[in-house]
Parts: sequence; structure tokens; C-alpha cells
Amino acid sequence: MRIRRIASLVGVVIFFMGASMLLATAVGVWFDDGSANRLFLSSIISMALGAALFFSNPKRGAVEELSLKDGFGIVGFSWFGASLIGAIPFLLSGTIPHFAYAFFESASGLTTTGSTILADIESLPKGILFWRSFLHWLGGMGIIVLSVAILPFLGLGGMQLYKAESPGPTKDKLRPRIQQTAKLLWGVYILISLLCFVLLMTFGMSWFDAACHTFGTVATGGFSPYNASIGHFSSPSIHYIIIFFMFVSGVSFALHYRALIGRPQAYFRQAELRFFVTLIALATTAIYLTRLNDGMTTEQNFRDSLFQVVSIITTTGYGTNDFELWTPFAQMIILGLMVVGGCAGSTGGGLKVVRILLLFKYLKVLLNQQLHPSGVFVIKLDGARVKREVIQNILGLFLVFIMLHMAASAFLAFLDVDILTAVTATLTCLGNVGPGLGEIGPTENFLSIPAPGILVLTLCMIMGRLEIFSVLILFLPQTWRR
Repeated sequence: MRIRRIASLVGVVIFFMGASMLLATAVGVWFDDGSANRLFLSSIISMALGAALFFSNPKRGAVEELSLKDGFGIVGFSWFGASLIGAIPFLLSGTIPHFAYAFFESASGLTTTGSTILADIESLPKGILFWRSFLHWLGGMGIIVLSVAILPFLGLGGMQLYKAESPGPTKDKLRPRIQQTAKLLWGVYILISLLCFVLLMTFGMSWFDAACHTFGTVATGGFSPYNASIGHFSSPSIHYIIIFFMFVSGVSFALHYRALIGRPQAYFRQAELRFFVTLIALATTAIYLTRLNDGMTTEQNFRDSLFQVVSIITTTGYGTNDFELWTPFAQMIILGLMVVGGCAGSTGGGLKVVRILLLFKYLKVLLNQQLHPSGVFVIKLDGARVKREVIQNILGLFLVFIMLHMAASAFLAFLDVDILTAVTATLTCLGNVGPGLGEIGPTENFLSIPAPGILVLTLCMIMGRLEIFSVLILFLPQTWRR
């Protein structure tokens, strides 16, 4: 692993983060809320730091192929570095004066988790709120994929970065060159964002609210400038628009691209998407039935149930209703959906729908082998045979996910956090979901968790966003050998 090369390219990401703060600075100027000066200072500091790191490499202009080790290093340190840089506006503005909590809020935005330590969100300046939501949009498609798309000198080593950063067990290359693929995905991402923004404004949101909620919806993040989240808006039309775009963003963006170029049949041919829709339908129906006696109209019950199911399975985390008031059975469904997450190639988090589907197929094979020990059984997905290595990786990821969840939950319990809060806080951060149960429910926040626990949860969010292995690799001694 070449440290100077990695530091130089991480500097590019940090410089880009600083430049992005200028947009939030403009929002602060527009509303004249006193945040512009602090945001501008944060931008200058970030760009200066990024430039210093970039020019620290004497061979920065040389064309070098990135090794897979370099790719993992750049991705891991870029996400940690970007999360640290994203915290600067919170610290300088005094919005979140404690470093650990500011780092948590920034990482929560970039990893599209949506967990927060803020009790009164609406009291924050508009410029800071915009930056907080804009972090979602930057992290949604991935800072590294963005870098691959816009920086030609990363093109040669782009595949290494894409492998290390992109979610899901498969990498869907739409073009032979990974740089072209990244640009296409970002084009679809921007198009869907614009459609969401226009529709939200059409149905009554201000441009500021529409922008913030578009960032949180299309990136499946969940930050809202209102304490009541989407529940702040009483319009069913707005609820259904956000449901639709949360669902769209939980589906592979490669499928959306194929549909846009005239191949909509791709939607119906993918087993993962069919399984995704089936899970949503079953979960919505089950929760709807548990709430029949809650004294609401049929339409509102259906809308609230569908909204929360889509919000959780896509790991967006928005809410129109407090699911802590629902039945224990409904809450168990919500917890199960947190683990599943969105489709591979989407902006959603979790283990990904395709992995859960393949685990079910693998279980079926194991049962058949018990009945027919001499039989040969093959796992197929969309007509193609699934390699044994893919199943082994899924089982390994699932095992590590459980082990990390248990370890982080135990650490929170050691800090005297109650069991329900500890278990669901770790689960929601590893899955990049947002709300949990107990003291971190949909109407509460993470401020009650001590700073050491907050730092552990921040690590969980970043590991969850990079699907764990990309971060764990950085702790192996052989990773650092040249």
C-alpha cells in the first residue's frame, strides 16, 4: 500500500467536500441566518487541507495503476476523512460543540444512516440544515464513485475503487470503462433527484424543504429539517411521492438506466426486485392488519404502514408515525426489515435483498441434500449459476455482521445503555437505517448515548456503508506491506 499516493487521492475527496460547502454557504446567505460565515470558513479550511494532502505526493502527476490494496485504502480513509471534514461546520457554528457527536452526525449523513443526536432540529440555521441533508446526497451514490466519474486521473485505478466501495455482491458494469459506468449511474441519480424535487415543490413544499427531503429520499438517508420528519406534512400526496421515490432509490440504479434506454423489461426479469416487492407487500399487509383497531381510516392505516415499511427496508428512516406505539409483532417486522435493506446497486443499506434471497436458496439446497445425500444441486439467480465463492462471501458477511452487532451491543451495555437501546442502536447503525427502539426511537435521538458509545456507533455506520470487509481489511498487517 502506497501511503503517499493514498493520502494524495484522499486529499482530492476532502477538497471536493470543502467545495461542496460553498453551496450550503450560498443557502446561508440566502436566508441570512448567520451560518454563511462559518460555512465559508469550513470550506476554506477543508479545501486547504485537501490541497495540502494532494500536493504532499511528489508523484501526483504520474499515471499509476492502483492496486486492490490501494483501492481499499483510498475508500476507507476517504470515508473517514470525509466524515471528519463534514463535521467542521457543526463544530465551528456551535451547533454541535462536542467532537464525537459532530463526527457522528456527519458520518450519519454521509453513510445515509439518518441517526441524529439533535433534539431540536428546527432551531438550527437553514445553512447548517442544508449541509446536513446535502451530506446524504453526496454519500448516497458514493464519494468514490463520484470521484471516478469526474476525475480522469482516477480512471486507470477506477475498478479497484469501485470494487471496494460499491454495495452488493455483484458489480453491474454498464460500460467497459468503469469511469463511464460511474458517470451513467450519477446521471440517473441526478435525474431521479430532479424529478423528486419538482414533484415535492408541485405538491406544496418550499424549494428548501423540497431540496432537503429530496436529498434524504433519493439517497435513502432520512435527515429532515423538521422534528416530526415527514409527519410534519399532513398532505397524503407528499407521503405517496416520498414512498415512491424511496422505493425507486431502493432498487438498483443499473435497472433504472436500462429502463431509461428502452429496456423496461429488465425490471420484471430480476429475481431480487420481485423478492423486494414481495417482502414489502407481505410486511405492509401484516402491519396493516395489526393496526385495524387503532381508530384510523383504511387509507391512513395503509399509507402509514406502507410508508414505514418502505422507509425501513430501503434504510431511509423517515417516519410519519411512531412505530414504538405499534404492537410488538409489528416492531419485530420493522427490526427484520432493518437487516434486509435495499437492493444491490441501490443507495439503500442493510445486508441487501439479493443476499437474503440467496441465503434462502442456499437453505433449500441444504435441506435437499439432507434428503438426497448423493444429489447435486445448483443455486441459480436470474438463470445464471451462482458461484460457491459468492455464497461463501455472503455467509462470511452475515457471520461478521452478527459478531460485530454482538460486540458493539455489549460495549454499549457496558456503558450502562439499556439492552433494547443498545441492540437496536447497533443494528440501525450497521444497517444504515436511522431510528431504533427504546431511547433512540423515531421520536427520540442518540444524545443519551455516552461519547465512547457514539464513536463505536460511528464506526459501525461507516463499516455498514462499506459492507464491513472494506474496513476490516485495513486492520490486517498484510494490507500495509508493499
